[in-house]
Amino acid sequence: MSKDPMPSGGQGGWSDLTDQMMRQFEAAISSGVGLMQSGSGQPVDITAQASEIFKLQQQYFDQFTNIWGLGTPSQDQASETKAKATAHPDLLKTSYLAWAGLVRDLVDAAPVDDKAKMQLRFHARQYIDAMSPSNFLATNPDALGLAIETRGQSLADGLKNLMADIQKGHLTITDETAFEVGGNLAVTPGAVVFENEIFQLIQYAPQTPLVGKTPLLVVPPCINKFYVLDLQPANSFVRYAVEQGQTVFLISWRSTDASTDHLTWNDYLEQGILTALDVATSITKSETSHALGFCVGGTLLGCAAAVLAGRGEQKFASLTLLTTMLDFLDPGEMVVLIDEPYVQMRESAIGQGGILDGRELALVFATLRASDLIWANVVKNYLKGATPDAFDLLYWNGDGVNLPGPMYCWYIRNAYLENNLRVPGRTIQCGVPVDFSKITIPVYALAAREDHIVPWQTAYLTTGLVGGDIRFVLTASGHIAGIVNPPARKKRSYWVNDKLSATADGWLAESSEIPGSWWSDWANWLQQQSVDTHAARDELGDDRNRPIEPAPGRYVKTRIG
Repeated sequence: MSKDPMPSGGQGGWSDLTDQMMRQFEAAISSGVGLMQSGSGQPVDITAQASEIFKLQQQYFDQFTNIWGLGTPSQDQASETKAKATAHPDLLKTSYLAWAGLVRDLVDAAPVDDKAKMQLRFHARQYIDAMSPSNFLATNPDALGLAIETRGQSLADGLKNLMADIQKGHLTITDETAFEVGGNLAVTPGAVVFENEIFQLIQYAPQTPLVGKTPLLVVPPCINKFYVLDLQPANSFVRYAVEQGQTVFLISWRSTDASTDHLTWNDYLEQGILTALDVATSITKSETSHALGFCVGGTLLGCAAAVLAGRGEQKFASLTLLTTMLDFLDPGEMVVLIDEPYVQMRESAIGQGGILDGRELALVFATLRASDLIWANVVKNYLKGATPDAFDLLYWNGDGVNLPGPMYCWYIRNAYLENNLRVPGRTIQCGVPVDFSKITIPVYALAAREDHIVPWQTAYLTTGLVGGDIRFVLTASGHIAGIVNPPARKKRSYWVNDKLSATADGWLAESSEIPGSWWSDWANWLQQQSVDTHAARDELGDDRNRPIEPAPGRYVKTRIG
């Protein structure tokens, strides 16, 4: 959209404006995804669909002129209309929404396959969000009014915020001075009892007289810091688990640097999860351990359990998989960013050694919700000069982790691109053909109904992969908010159905909705898996694994950038 949102006048003004918007949209799409592939594999240029595009343009033309109550305007009418837009921002908003509708209709009409259409929709949404009139000072009446009211101070403050973000190299989405890892975040008492080049293992101090004999190993996602599960005391899942009498061990993944840029997926399994499992069972003198994985941590955990099952080793007592995909049949919106050219490019650049910058991953996830995570903050911080609110989840969201190139490349090819993990024996991990059906221990699988990263229907496919008893639970909200939902808040609800169905929708149709948090349901389920308890020990670690430093440890405090 041009800086001047109205046509310049003359008999062709309205048509010229439509053509200009069309050219900008086509350029944006071309730069983002180029020529799409049709179902037959032949390149299709959406601009070649002249008849359909002309029809949509004509519909938009009619809608646009009806909004402004004008036919083809004269020079004087165009000037009056420009003044009208300044005086009546609702008209500009309505015009923008009509244009956005045209863009979406063009995408829907494109003769391309499903994946290409998802890519088109994603890039079109980026363009539509970016071109919203509210993102520009001249067309944001609230920002203009605030500038007048504060005699320009809001603009000066916004410029100061912009310069600060340029120096930091990222958009500020929360008050970063309000939080400190180990200060008011990740404060559940414990100690690091083991470390290697991949992770630190934290053992948390017991908070009940009796604890379960079988420990609980928590595997967070390696693409984020672990403290999403241990934010503040009131919303800490780790603290809650400890308060339920669990002896909790947690993996704190190390952010990759030049010394660890060679690590592979197998390293994360063998030297990561399986090593942590051996330490936890050694310290507690238990033959087995419960384990919980979140997101990609759950994918890693599922693979580790399959490796042990392939070796004939029964070291896990149960698995909990939170918003996890083992079958990547429909991996959500991430699929628009991962295709063969992208994977080949990554493999060539970092597949044999190198680093995937965590800031790049953060930006990718932000673009999936650009309107909320990017443009809303641009308006608030820069156009209005406001200070971001303090929000612990957003602080965590901006605290990224680097990944080793070989590990990342193996993951995106075998999971997102080729969906190899679900096929028995198609991947060899740690020297073992991986087959999820050999996992015969109890499994608790949780999905989130509004999750855009792990679609809940895809998470449900795990019920058809593992060989043991599985309890599937669906929680309200999204990928993070659905997980971080302590019972004390009495927010949201979750759905249960003890009878599995052939399809996710079939399961949901016969499920029961329960008000409150899934945490209580999970705690009851886990207690049923091992009811034996013993007196809690005051000392953490053992003779071979003595405490190294207090929780949360130094790995999680390392910031990138």
